[in-house]
Amino acid sequence: MLLFGLLGFSAGLPFYMFSTVLALRLQAHGVALAIIGFFAWVQLLPTLKFLWAPLLDRFDVPGFGRFWGKRPGWIMLAQLGIFTAMVAMAFTASDASLAVTALFAVLLAFWTTTLEVAADAWRIELAPTAEQQGPVAAATLWGYRTAMVAAGSGALVIADMPAWGWTGAYLAIAIAAFLPFPILAAMRPGEGAGGGRAVALATGLAATLAILLAVLAATAALGWALLALASGVGLDGSANVTPYVLAVAMLPFVAMAAALPRIRRARADNPLRTSTAIGPYVDFFWRYGYAAITVMAFVAIYRMGDVLALYLSKPMIKGLGYSLTDIGIADSYVALIASMVGVGIGGWMAARWPRGRTLLIGALAAALGNFAFVWLAHQPVGTLPLFVATAADQFGNGLAGAVFVVYLSLLVNPRFAGAQYAFLSGWAFLLPRLLAGAGGQVVERIGWDAFFLASGVVSLAAILFLPAIVRAWPREDDR
Repeated sequence: MLLFGLLGFSAGLPFYMFSTVLALRLQAHGVALAIIGFFAWVQLLPTLKFLWAPLLDRFDVPGFGRFWGKRPGWIMLAQLGIFTAMVAMAFTASDASLAVTALFAVLLAFWTTTLEVAADAWRIELAPTAEQQGPVAAATLWGYRTAMVAAGSGALVIADMPAWGWTGAYLAIAIAAFLPFPILAAMRPGEGAGGGRAVALATGLAATLAILLAVLAATAALGWALLALASGVGLDGSANVTPYVLAVAMLPFVAMAAALPRIRRARADNPLRTSTAIGPYVDFFWRYGYAAITVMAFVAIYRMGDVLALYLSKPMIKGLGYSLTDIGIADSYVALIASMVGVGIGGWMAARWPRGRTLLIGALAAALGNFAFVWLAHQPVGTLPLFVATAADQFGNGLAGAVFVVYLSLLVNPRFAGAQYAFLSGWAFLLPRLLAGAGGQVVERIGWDAFFLASGVVSLAAILFLPAIVRAWPREDDR
């Protein structure tokens, strides 16, 4: 429980720094709301983690993996990646070049996601049943949300201090994010570990430097190509990107429907199922068959309201007249207590109640959190309304998040724990984060009230899937 609380804390600290805090930082520098919305697409990295998750299942990090084990080795590499990316964001905090800001935000999101993939795989391997997953998932989310609150509130309060500003805020969170690394380095070696700790650490650090530089170069090259492509087709802050986003979001559903007949007929020795790259994902569709489409649709919209509210709620609150310090205080103990209560209740329900009932309550709680922002927008600026809206939002997010993590974990085949959980948890946020990128333009057209009302209604729409979801069971593995 303590271990996974620590791992949750490690993953939660950077998240606000490339999402909500970054949105407020861009707003402070006069960046247009539509462009701020585009930066929400940095959060697509966690949804695409299935692209590199199989590498974490198959390969070890040199030095780290040999001595501490596969999962801890990847976690240590990711921690170093998080630290260096956040330091880079600190020293480019003027946002003089939005392309450079985007580069380091993407790197921070990539390494944060890599840490989550390794930690999730480890959690599923060590706690494969619902009774075990409930408490461990709750511990992970407690750590994760505690860190998010610490990063969000702490960074905003520091950023509001003239002597520190945004550079000081990012440096402070970078140092805090690095603290778990020495704790992991002091852990006892994994089974079959050879060589000494110092040699393993030195080898791991050398390998990490090479990997970090390679990922930086690849990200910069890909980013340059994507920006050139967007410019070439006329996509900028004035273009209506919503139709493009919806079209892209529909493609995976079309591809799944087309591939399912062939996947269902595939035998155990079929290359589709034995492939290292796609085998873990084909296995999910083979086991669930056509019910997989319903499951994936449910997974895609269950957390949509949370995601849409997360990225744009803080700019809305700032626009109402609250200071960064006001927002930071509300995001400290108020958000922490409400979130931990929600996570605790959600984990308890997921371990003891039928999954349909827990998912229903989670959807209701998440929707109420979104509706709270509509209520806040019509209240006089004051401490109490801000605290009430923040508490409602964080309680709903915590409860829905806990029951959802357990649900996703139980969908996974333990033989492909890392890859399949990365795929499902990434898919859960693909459509919401695609739409969040167009959120700034949507708000400019329909206003804040309609935006948060619509996002809450989407959370409630997940309830319509529950009768089919509770009857979706996998067939037995034939291997």
